[in-house]
Amino acid sequence: MRRRFVIEAVMVATYGHLLVPSRPVDFVLPYSTIMELYEMQAGPEPIMDDLEENEHVKQKITELIGFFEDSFNRKKIERALQMPWRESSPLLLNDMVQFTVVHAIDNAHYGEYFDPIETELLLTALKLHVPLLSDQFEFQDRLIEAEVPVQVYDIEDFEFAVEEGIPATDLEISRDL
Repeated sequence: MRRRFVIEAVMVATYGHLLVPSRPVDFVLPYSTIMELYEMQAGPEPIMDDLEENEHVKQKITELIGFFEDSFNRKKIERALQMPWRESSPLLLNDMVQFTVVHAIDNAHYGEYFDPIETELLLTALKLHVPLLSDQFEFQDRLIEAEVPVQVYDIEDFEFAVEEGIPATDLEISRDL
């Protein structure tokens, strides 16, 4: 069974270890995070502090954009974009990794705490009952502060999340305490 995680597309390009998991995974990507890849690819702002790492990540972003622009994958994505909250058919990268693109809609429910991309990430996680992967400590802190009922893993804990994770039933019990 594949473990599912909501994540930003740029994090998949930035953290190469995500593409070699120990078990099959499905990365759920709000469509807006794919569109961010184009901005990051063309933008003058560095993604990484180190020049070599920045060039490597930009190359990975270009490869990921190419994957999503493949005609077969593009058709699957376009079908998902026909209705809000529709999920694409799986986009298979390899035997262990697949992507599902979601046409997420920012409904401003959490707009005072989170930017539009963050809102789409957390709403997708809530709607699909899927844990969220993030490398942004401030975002994780705001999730806790706002008491958003979503499970979040730090990128550094990816292997734990894939191997074991925390069952949703355990989270529900701890919320009741």
